[in-house]
Parts: sequence; C-alpha cells; structure tokens
Amino acid sequence: MRTLIVEPDENAKTLGRTLERNGHEVRIATTGSQARPSFSWADLVLLELELPDIDGVMICREIRSGRNAAVIITSKRAAEVDKVLGLQSGSDDYLVKPYGMRELLARIEAVMRRVRQEPDQPRPLVRGPLRIDPVGHEVHVGSRQVHVTRKEFSLLYLLASSPDQVLSRERIMSEVWQDDWTASRTIDTHVSMLRRKLGSGQWIVTVRGVGFRLGNALVPAPPR
Repeated sequence: MRTLIVEPDENAKTLGRTLERNGHEVRIATTGSQARPSFSWADLVLLELELPDIDGVMICREIRSGRNAAVIITSKRAAEVDKVLGLQSGSDDYLVKPYGMRELLARIEAVMRRVRQEPDQPRPLVRGPLRIDPVGHEVHVGSRQVHVTRKEFSLLYLLASSPDQVLSRERIMSEVWQDDWTASRTIDTHVSMLRRKLGSGQWIVTVRGVGFRLGNALVPAPPR
C-alpha cells in the first residue's frame, strides 16, 4: 500500500520506517505544498493538521475533492470541535497524538477495509465530442451543456454504455422504464427529443425492426 505521511515532526521518519516494515511504500512530506504532487500516487494519507504552510483541514478537503486516497488525520488537537471539523472536511478517521503503533495499524486496516468495500463512482462516458457524466447527471456536446430529462438521460446513458451494440426496444423498455409495456411511441418521442437537443439526428441511429444504437456527429463549427 502506498502511504503518504504529511508531517513536519521529525518522528515522521521513524513512523515511515515502521510502516515500511509492515508492507507500506512510504513517502514523507513536511509541508502541504510538498505533499501535493503525491496526492494522486497515494492510497492512504496520514495527515497532521498543523502544517507550516497550509492548514491540514484545507489539504484534506483538497484531497477529497478530486482523489480517491483514504485520509487519517493525526493531530495533537484533542478537542471535540477539532475532531468534528476534521471529519467534516472528509477524513476517514481522526487519531489524537500520542498514539500507539498498534492502534494506528488497526485504524489503517479498518479504514482501508471500508474504502475497498465502497463501490467506485461511475465514470463519465466520452464518445467523441459527447460527454455523459452519471454523477453530475450532465450531458455535454463539445463545450455546450445539453439539458435533458431523467428519462432522456437514462436512455442516452444506456445507449452510450454499449456504443457498438443495437439495443432492442424491449431492452430499452426494461432498463429505462422498468417495464415491458411502454408504448413504442414513448421511446420514439424520447429519441426524437434527444436528437433535437444533441443537435443532430446522427447521435442516435434507428435500426429498423430491431431498435437503436449510438451514432456519432461532429460538433458544428461556431458561426462566424
């Protein structure tokens, strides 16, 4: 496991050696700025709140905003308000100094077990200039955001999930409307609206007698 220790205290080196003996690959940073290049590398960050350049709470929020690393705050601050602030900033655990190495290793094991059990967030689907974000529930064609309804989004995401496959009307009915009696004209209406909103009928191709598949279209050049 790749562990980043963000700690200005010289004891960080001793901690690092102990973790290495327990199977960790360790990097040590003494400031928030020094730690930043390793955020994407780390599986786990052991974070001291009192850093010489940036408050540790801000660092925790930064890690949590765009990285998947687990974070355990280690701090001398034992007040309840500090613990609450640390946990609200996105840390997975809060450990007050001084602590025993056995407790730290047990906390690391518990945190990583929880993290590994959490399902990964679905990633955006990108098909040429079309980008579909299932987390933000947003659709973009090039730089233009396309406003769609929930059903339109579900239909488009289903087609984009299998871009080279023709999806039958029956499958679309089952997965988008969760039934097998949705009228074909309802699907046709949603397809028609999506084509209009996406700016081209080429985005959704009708395969007669079978169903639909995702197509492709170029982003139209801006008017001069």
